[in-house]
Formats: sequence, C-alpha cells, structure tokens
Amino acid sequence: MAYITTNPYTNEVVARFADLDDAQLEALVTQAADTFETWSRTSFAERRAIMKKAASLLREQADQYAALLTLEMGKLAREAQGEVRLSADILDYYADNAERFLAPVPLTEAQTETMCPMIVSDPIGVLLAVEPWNFPYYQLARVAGPQLMAGNTVVVKHSSIVPQCAAAFDRLFRDAGAPDGAYTNLFATRDQLNRLIEDPRIAAVCLTGGERSGGSVASRAGKSLKKTTLELGGADAFIVLDDADLDKTVKWAVWGRLNNGGQCCVASKRFIVAESIADAFIAKFKEALDKLVAGDPRDPATTLPPMSSQGAADELNEQVRQAVAHGARPLYCGAEVPKQGAFIRATILTDVARDNPAYFQEFFGPVAMVFRVGSDEEAIALANDSEFGLGGSVFTRDEKRGVAVARQVRTGMVFINHPTWTAPELPFGGIKKSGYGRELSGMGIDEFVNKKLINVVDIDAP
Repeated sequence: MAYITTNPYTNEVVARFADLDDAQLEALVTQAADTFETWSRTSFAERRAIMKKAASLLREQADQYAALLTLEMGKLAREAQGEVRLSADILDYYADNAERFLAPVPLTEAQTETMCPMIVSDPIGVLLAVEPWNFPYYQLARVAGPQLMAGNTVVVKHSSIVPQCAAAFDRLFRDAGAPDGAYTNLFATRDQLNRLIEDPRIAAVCLTGGERSGGSVASRAGKSLKKTTLELGGADAFIVLDDADLDKTVKWAVWGRLNNGGQCCVASKRFIVAESIADAFIAKFKEALDKLVAGDPRDPATTLPPMSSQGAADELNEQVRQAVAHGARPLYCGAEVPKQGAFIRATILTDVARDNPAYFQEFFGPVAMVFRVGSDEEAIALANDSEFGLGGSVFTRDEKRGVAVARQVRTGMVFINHPTWTAPELPFGGIKKSGYGRELSGMGIDEFVNKKLINVVDIDAP
C-alpha cells in the first residue's frame, strides 16, 4: 500500500488505503470519459450551481477539512483554515467568471460583408491532474474550478501522503451534486499513472511537483501528443534594496520563508540584500526567527510546525549539512526542536559561494540563504542566476524603482513589497525549470480548452 496517513507531529501511522487494481482504475476512467459526453453539454448555470455548492460546503465544514491538512502534512491549524477558505474562493471565482472567460469572441478585424468569424472555447475531454502534498486542497481547487466549469472532467492522482485530503475533495463534488465521473480521485500506482498518461481517453495532463516528475510526465505525454502544464520547483529571490523599510521588510521575510512551514514552491528562499543594510537585515531576521515556537501544529501558540514527513526533514537536514561542508556559515535560530516528529530547526545560511551545491538548490523548508550585493544590477544578476524561474519579490520605498528591477527578473511572477503569493484572479506559473503554462485567472481556464474558429461565410461570396 502506497497511500498512508502518517502524522508528522508524532510519526504515527494513522491509516492505510489500498491501491486501485487495474479493473477498478479502468472502470473509473471509463466513467470519467462517459461523463464528459454529458457534462460538456451542460449549461454554465448547471455547472455554476454545483461549483457554488462545493464552495459553500468547504466553508461550512472548514474545521473538518482543515483538520485533515494538519493531520496528514502538519500544516498549522490557522494556515489550514486559510487554505480551505482560499480553495472555496477559487471555486466561487470560476463559478462567477467562467462563462465570461469562455464567451465567443468575434474576430472583428476579419469581418467583412461576406464573412463573420469567431473563436469559441470548447472543452477537450478528461484532464489528468498529478498533484503534490504541500497544499492538498488549493492545488486541487485551481484545477477543478476552471476545468469543471469549462466542461472538462477531471481525474486526479494525488500525493501518497495525503490520501484523506484527496478522498475528501472527491466527496466534496459528489456532495455538491456533481455527476459520478465529473471529478474522480484515483489511488493509482506509478505504473498505472504512466499507462494512464498514454491512455487515449486522457486529453491532457497537468502536474504540480518536482523537476524530475515533471520531466517524466511531460515526456510521456509528449510522445502521445498531449498538452501539459507544469508547475515545478522554485528558488524565489527576495530582493531587498538599500532604501527598504527594514522592519516591515523583515516581517515579510519571515512570512515569505516560513509560510506553510517553508514548504511552498513560491516561498522566499534566496534573500538578496543590499550590502549597506545586510548586517542589520540579518540581525533582525535572526532575531525574528529566534522567536519561533516548534510544537503541535494544532496549538495556536505553535509557529514552527513539523515538516510534512520524516523523510522530508532528513533530506533538508542533509542539504544543510552539505552546504556547511562546502563553506556556508549556518546561523541556527531559536531553541532546539523536539526530537519526536519531523521537525527541523530554522536556519539562515550565509557565505554561500557559487561553487557550493546549495547555491542552485531549492530548500523546501525553514532554511534561508542570504546574499549580499553592491547594486541593483548585482541583485538582478544574482536573482537570475538560477535554473528556476517561478516567483520573486522586491522590497523598496520607491515603487517605480521596484518595478524597474522586477521587469528584469526572469520569472513568471514578481511582487513589489510582498512575497510571491496567490489569489484566484492572479495568473500563477513560471519559466525555465519551474515549468510552463499558467493556472488561475482567465489564463488558467484557457489552458485546456479548444480555441476553435467558426467562420460564417456567405455562400455566394467569391
């Protein structure tokens, strides 16, 4: 059995779930394909009613949904509540806007007395979503919201460490009135997933995860000529210019690095600070991190939760050890963390040279690298010296200066005076090894629809 709930606060195995056998998988995929034929022809009003009901159920049962997040991957209780609310907001957003996003668009520049062309947006079929553990509902909502409203059906292979969250989201749409096969969770094996990607009933694939899994899925889908979108890792730069409000900037630095226990693709990971204020920034940053309280993620007093699993904690500890072995200087913050559970102590790494393996790595947890630069140009060059290109942020009192720097940072997203974050109306995605394609906003719903030309032509036209 690969699907296991393990409480990362205690490392206790709570529940196990059986993999699907091949016959069960076949039945569910067949159902999703059959349901597409009817779901794709339902009205926006019918889809909207179901999506609105799902959003309402999320809010009404927020405590139950949030508790599963905390149990399965250690998310702080208040952050779990926030994820549930955000997921409901995404479903509402697409319920309210999908019809407008997908309305036929007349090609006015091509209209003539004898020709009236337009672009219509048609659903394409069954979408396969491969999703990670760090935001177990949000990742699902940003696929299910737009794609179900577009008329596609969705089958999901979720992370093996959040099976109860995966099953809960499946039940959500059934409880909201969606027909069987509209949204389907699959406890599939890796071999089954690989075969599923190649299955002709699967129209397209989206994945959020790591670079290795993204490359594998995209390669397999590409051989079958299927479109993919990938949202992969990130090493977001948090650029602090010499005129930044240091106290406010440090508060956002802590949030940007520690949100979701630091286990976020768009977490602030590389802090690039003007030399003139670097000492003060590091001192204030460490002082703030020293106040973290490690403990039970259900406890409101806890500010440093466990990692998602003991394996994740061990891997991050090894990254830090290797970074120090190659010359980085560690600043360990706060008290020693509990021995029981998947905890790791918050750490600042300075003096990370370019030949240190850590320089190009993503630290997925409460570890921050701090770099010193002598100019805006150096900050931009350092920010761009990465294989990743997901998000980033710039802190300055001069918004025009911030935008000028942001325009030169090669990523999919840059925020001024705020760490990279998400909202239903903001497109989300990156470039380089952070993937391709966009989720959320109108751009997200456009990824998996057929932009079809319909041209009404006068039969007597020459």
